[in-house]
Amino acid sequence: MQPFVLLATRAESGPADEEYDLFLRYSGLEERELIRIRLEAEPMPPLDLDAISGIIVGGGPFNASDAPEKKSAAQRRVETEMGALLDRVVAADAPFLGACYGVGTLGVHQGAQVDRTHSEPISIVPVTLTDAGRADPLFAGLPDTFDAFVGHKESVSVLPSHLTLLASSPACPVQAFRSGQNVYATQFHPELDVDGITTRIHAYAGYGYFGDDELELTLDAVRRTPVSHPSQMLRTFVDRYAR
Repeated sequence: MQPFVLLATRAESGPADEEYDLFLRYSGLEERELIRIRLEAEPMPPLDLDAISGIIVGGGPFNASDAPEKKSAAQRRVETEMGALLDRVVAADAPFLGACYGVGTLGVHQGAQVDRTHSEPISIVPVTLTDAGRADPLFAGLPDTFDAFVGHKESVSVLPSHLTLLASSPACPVQAFRSGQNVYATQFHPELDVDGITTRIHAYAGYGYFGDDELELTLDAVRRTPVSHPSQMLRTFVDRYAR
């Protein structure tokens, strides 16, 4: 099988390694089948789209809506590299699944308005599929509404008409969308389980996702109900595109 590629941007080793482990666990891939590239640490190497099965993008600290003067050199480099990659991915309609940070990168690339209008605190939210989402093979086997882990400062507030809206939540109108037939982005995190999000809550305390006195409230918010459906998408993505 040709490998998949995980493009990651987390600088902290604990959350970064756990993110990789979670993608491996829920996709069913072995390490040799999911090549991780840590973009925060090194430039993106050349990627031959014909030599890989697909691309997955994890979440991270970068926001497309950050003020230009606040973006680090690494963030500016990653945005440039992702833009160039998406030029090729979208043109080829190559398999791509961007989780959280993927909404910002793919959204900006495709002309969506990405801003702080519909941010969501770290929590569990109900995600409801649109008619297009219910018909989309990536969401096969999922209920019309399912719980998912979220936590983001920015989101798509205006989706261009050439993109397909697949899912929404009460506070965030664009929880998932598709470009073409094979290029996807989700605002929620399909890779996360309660242990994974607990690690991130501790790691990113002080990053502005919740107040300094809200740690226990945030931990309680992600423990209130089991979350199991979104991770099925990762296995579906792999089964659909592995070659």
